[in-house]
Amino acid sequence: MTKISSSVFALRSAVAAISIAAGFSPLSASLAQEAVLKAGASKVDITPSGDKLPGIFTGILDPIHVRAIVLENGAQRAALVTVDAGAIPNEIWQRLTTKAEAELGIPANQVILTATHTHSVPFGWSVGYEEQLYQAVEEAAAALQPAKMASGTGVSYINVNRNIIDPATGRWWEGPNYQGPSDKTVAVLSFQSLDGAPIAVYYNYAVHPVITGNLDLISGDIPGAASGYIEESLGEDAVAVFSYGAAGDQNPIFFQQTYDLREIRIADFAARGEDISNAMPPGGQGMDRSNPKVAMLMEQQKQMNATLGQMLGEEVLHVLRSGLARPVTQASISGAQMTVSCPGRNRLDKGRAGYAGVYEDADSVPMKLSLLRIGDTVIGGIDAEIFTMIAQRFKAESPIKNSIVATLTNGMSRSGYIPNDAAFAQNTFEVVSSRVKPGCAETAIVNGFLDLIEDTGTSAD
Repeated sequence: MTKISSSVFALRSAVAAISIAAGFSPLSASLAQEAVLKAGASKVDITPSGDKLPGIFTGILDPIHVRAIVLENGAQRAALVTVDAGAIPNEIWQRLTTKAEAELGIPANQVILTATHTHSVPFGWSVGYEEQLYQAVEEAAAALQPAKMASGTGVSYINVNRNIIDPATGRWWEGPNYQGPSDKTVAVLSFQSLDGAPIAVYYNYAVHPVITGNLDLISGDIPGAASGYIEESLGEDAVAVFSYGAAGDQNPIFFQQTYDLREIRIADFAARGEDISNAMPPGGQGMDRSNPKVAMLMEQQKQMNATLGQMLGEEVLHVLRSGLARPVTQASISGAQMTVSCPGRNRLDKGRAGYAGVYEDADSVPMKLSLLRIGDTVIGGIDAEIFTMIAQRFKAESPIKNSIVATLTNGMSRSGYIPNDAAFAQNTFEVVSSRVKPGCAETAIVNGFLDLIEDTGTSAD
């Protein structure tokens, strides 16, 4: 008996030494498999000041943030981080994960860093929030406390397939396709203290955050409105972290830009001698804001953003109230990454949609796949925007019941949109602008995620 106790003590000492070297506190009394799960969360405001608004932006509609959750199980750490940004440059992902691994003991392959893809911040704007990304992770790590985790799913009908045949032209255009493929699933992970106080919520949904994009005002769009609503409802400094699902072909179901505002903008440009009927200028460029109809429609966009954010937030709260599985206080943590590549193409003509593109061969396109496993939940991340059917295929084939797909995660591929194989037959704007050739990406992504699940272990906890 003495020998066994000595061996256990030696092993615990070794684990503690590794923990110290990794940058976090040693285990106090238990081995990794006996350790209580810990969770901490933080929210950091990254809203630019009024005198430093970049580009075309004229003001601030609502604040934008970095939100982070850090998890620990005694032997491993992981981070779930989301920033209100259009996308995350690869260099920022690299620097953040390098620093988090060196200083906080969070391995790079156990970080899920996702952009909300709000269209109401400048694309490519990165310098202003890089330090605050790390600040959020650092604060979340400092707030670690014993926690219990539970998962659940709900449904929300605020998204819709956005590719439809224009009845006037008989060609593909953007509009609500109620019969098109769409995933209504809201995936939810809840983290609470052992006495039931909310720490954080991680939720995933597939909708393009484009409602406020043509206002030219800084905004978190639907993700910001939903997270703010959830946080206000939960109170006690709880943090609600959104992750951007497979929304390459999913718009908000009520999206004024595809109706009156589009027609007004086309007419405004036509009056100046420019045809944009098969184009879409960025933001609210070219619209006469003194036009009372434009002003009214833009005001309605603000109201719609709050409405859809509240609806998504309410569904998350509904899952938290009555849709969660039995909570656990112990969970494995493991992560893995890989790169898959597909043949590439460069488009030689122009036009947003409705006509087949003209292309030349180009270098192959790499796509980074990440997979984080937390207990019986896996989060698959890809650094691109993919169509809903790719994610739905992965979730159907995954051996893990709770499988989530987070896009625009851990960097930014040069792929452009990634349609599923069948969708390449449609001359939608995502298809004609995609930089990958048909017939490769869907299977490469799904099989890549399945391989990563094998790398992290397939048995349920």
